[in-house]
Amino acid sequence: MPSFDVVCEPEMVELKNALEQSNKEISTRFDFKGSDSRVELKEETLLVYADDEFKLGQVRDVLFSKMAKRNVDIRYLKDDKTETIGSDKRKQTMKIQKGINQELAKKVVRILKDSKIKVQASIQGDAVRVTGAKRDDLQEAMAMLRKDVTEAPLGFNNFRD
Repeated sequence: MPSFDVVCEPEMVELKNALEQSNKEISTRFDFKGSDSRVELKEETLLVYADDEFKLGQVRDVLFSKMAKRNVDIRYLKDDKTETIGSDKRKQTMKIQKGINQELAKKVVRILKDSKIKVQASIQGDAVRVTGAKRDDLQEAMAMLRKDVTEAPLGFNNFRD
């Protein structure tokens, strides 16, 4: 029986490349000369460092532009907290979203059931498995989910025929 999984996980290689490109641009830009501005990856979080609030926004803009050029959706990043370290330096943590949370999984299942497409959806941990009798039904379900679910970037993998 044909099936696929609906997941929400970024391409980590592309994210790391965007991160390295951001740090390289920040180190060469004139407006960041002499500042301690950088972006670091620690397990499931990104740490953004800057001298003040304005530069923190500039570092984020550089990071987002590099992510866009590498086709990494910025919706994978969720702002967590901004804190002051030292005298005036700022640090912001951003969580990398991996996996579909329960409410989004329920929404995906509800959308598929309400659509009258002949597919079945079941929640399996942090993914949603969609099965159907025909490949065309599964492709139609993918197109509908891309259109209807906008709060998180969905990916489709493990397509079996």
